[in-house]
Amino acid sequence: MQIDLRSDTVTRPCPAMLEAMHSAEVGDAVFGDDPTVLELESFAAHLFGMDGALFCPSGTMTNQIAIRSHTRPGDQLICDETAHVYVYEGGGAALHSGISCKLMHGDGGRFSANDVAAAINPDDPHYPRTRLVSIENTCNKGGGTVWDFDEIRRISSICNEHDLRLHLDGARVFNAVVKTKQSPQDFGRIFDSISVCLSKGLGAPVGSLLLGGAEFIHEANRMRKAFGGGMRQAGYLAAAGLFALKHNVDRLVEDHRNAKRLSEALAASSISGTALPPETNLVMFDFETPEAMASAMDQLAGEDILSGSMGPTRLRLVTHKDIPDVDRALEVIGNF
Repeated sequence: MQIDLRSDTVTRPCPAMLEAMHSAEVGDAVFGDDPTVLELESFAAHLFGMDGALFCPSGTMTNQIAIRSHTRPGDQLICDETAHVYVYEGGGAALHSGISCKLMHGDGGRFSANDVAAAINPDDPHYPRTRLVSIENTCNKGGGTVWDFDEIRRISSICNEHDLRLHLDGARVFNAVVKTKQSPQDFGRIFDSISVCLSKGLGAPVGSLLLGGAEFIHEANRMRKAFGGGMRQAGYLAAAGLFALKHNVDRLVEDHRNAKRLSEALAASSISGTALPPETNLVMFDFETPEAMASAMDQLAGEDILSGSMGPTRLRLVTHKDIPDVDRALEVIGNF
């Protein structure tokens, strides 16, 4: 039996989610009359206490629509050097929005309000106009790290002081929610826009949501159309997202527990390297050489356990709802 630990994006709909998709009432979402899409958008907006939401095919699209809607060509975005919006979205900020990025050298993807204040450009035509700050919570390349909420509040205050917008790349925001006990509405009160992925730990097959104020959502809807994100009978997919939000949030705690167990097994094994204590569902292990990591990945694959990497010497294991036998993975690692 294969155990796929490459990512939480490999999750598949459970029978109950498939039934919800099969029985979904649909219309034409581009015309604005798909009832299940409208229900999902309304449910998510209410959940975060925001005016509205847009259902989109991917988190990359929701992030890029947010950047395009908040900025104008020549502006500048502040984000961490490891941020998904900078590293993994195909240069979209430059391609779609014509902006530059000022990169923070944070701790596991997290930076401080003081860092933001120091990064804001003066009102001088020699410099791009600082317009937007984006944070990622949890931080993918940081190893699933979670932001201190008080620091987010301080960053929000800096943004308000300097008339900057604040965007949350919340691809795994519900992992942060269950970890910190902050409510989704706590996030909704602070951010101007939030991107939420439904197809990772929440288990939907496709889709992300972009949330924000009424004026922002009006502009973002125009950008979604321009990006090619208008979908027709999207209610079949939206039904999966609704099921995910209603049934698969609380269970993320189990993923966090399993990640801790895997990390402890790696640390206790005879593998030479360093296990980074996981904060959520991402397990990172740093090997001494690329060859050592490649050998370990080959050994895991030989036991039908799939793993991933976050660089030449960093192994990544991701826990999720579709791991059939965590104990077998622990046993294999223990026998290394």
